[in-house]
Amino acid sequence: MALLRGAKRLLTTPREYRCLSVRVATQPSPDGEPDTNENELVSPHFNNRNPRNLERMALAMKERGWETSWPTRQYWHRLCLQRTQNHVTAYVEHSSGNIVVSASTQEWAIRRHLYSCRDVSACENIGRVLAQRCLEAGISYMVYQAIPSEFKSESVQRFRNAMKEGSIVLSEPRRIYS
Repeated sequence: MALLRGAKRLLTTPREYRCLSVRVATQPSPDGEPDTNENELVSPHFNNRNPRNLERMALAMKERGWETSWPTRQYWHRLCLQRTQNHVTAYVEHSSGNIVVSASTQEWAIRRHLYSCRDVSACENIGRVLAQRCLEAGISYMVYQAIPSEFKSESVQRFRNAMKEGSIVLSEPRRIYS
């Protein structure tokens, strides 16, 4: 019972909040204004820890592979479109083999807006969704190597156009040799 009374008393007492004081490290100038020149100094040492930094500056090595192999391996990001009997899936693959971004008609959020998960409009909408996800991930350049027999189909053309309309460039910049 004594514990309950103590807990009740703790709950009913108001809490005290403390204010912390902050010190300003700038030296006041003779006319009373703080010196703002310290804010404009830039550190001469900068360590960028972004793993894709060299790729974005077009300085990273591209894996060449064999000249006779198809599709070629000279890319940082490759766009792939897979159409099966029931679904359409598109993804962006890094040169290391990892899938960076993907979109599919198997996802309920996409499937509920489509009449069919296989037709031309499904490919176009997958292109729109994937373009938006790529921009959110910071990928705006990629290589698209379609199979020549499938390249002329309307669904592949609408997919490519949706990616281009979504501000995705379907070719990568040339590597800068330094």
